[in-house]
Amino acid sequence: MSIRVLVADDQEIVRTGLSMILDAQPDIQVVGVAADGREAVRLALALRPDVCLLDIRMPGIDGIEATRRLAGPTVDAPLAVVVITTFDHDDYVYGALKAGARGFLLKDAGPDLLAQAIRAAAKGDALVAPSVTARLLSAFAASQPTPQRTQPSDALTAREEEVLLTVARGRTNAEIADELQISLSTVKAHIASLMTKLGARNRVEIAIWAYETGRVRG
Repeated sequence: MSIRVLVADDQEIVRTGLSMILDAQPDIQVVGVAADGREAVRLALALRPDVCLLDIRMPGIDGIEATRRLAGPTVDAPLAVVVITTFDHDDYVYGALKAGARGFLLKDAGPDLLAQAIRAAAKGDALVAPSVTARLLSAFAASQPTPQRTQPSDALTAREEEVLLTVARGRTNAEIADELQISLSTVKAHIASLMTKLGARNRVEIAIWAYETGRVRG
């Protein structure tokens, strides 16, 4: 089955380009396009796509607010959201991740990386390109007052701590399995346990927790 995608960007040439790239993939289908955040939210709720690809800066409702409405903590059935932006050192990107986005992509990414990001979001796997993830989260964390993060009531095991660090550095499940020499099913089990213990909804929130608790530094 094809991965159904909604594309939202306020620039027509960008919307068209992204849609053409994605529709050219054999396993991806663009089912809707939107020119602003309000239209994106309306279409997403009506179409229930597998992934919403949202520009972070749009008129009316921006990408952060649209993400919050589609994937935020109060949403009963959150959709998978990837934000796309020109800015890789932008606090708005971090805000989108906190609002519930599974990841983000830069607009200068090539077709292959764009398709990979959509596939990853659809299956809840990798959040974003590892180098960008680490740079953004570490830069943001360094610029903010140290948050008082609640420690989990059930302490993390040594192996969970290892998996936590690899997730925070943007590794995929396959890369984690190879690096730690464990099976894919074991990786998935550890990630599920981390989500439960940390109260995280996805891999992005696991990564953010790792940075904000000082387990990972730039």
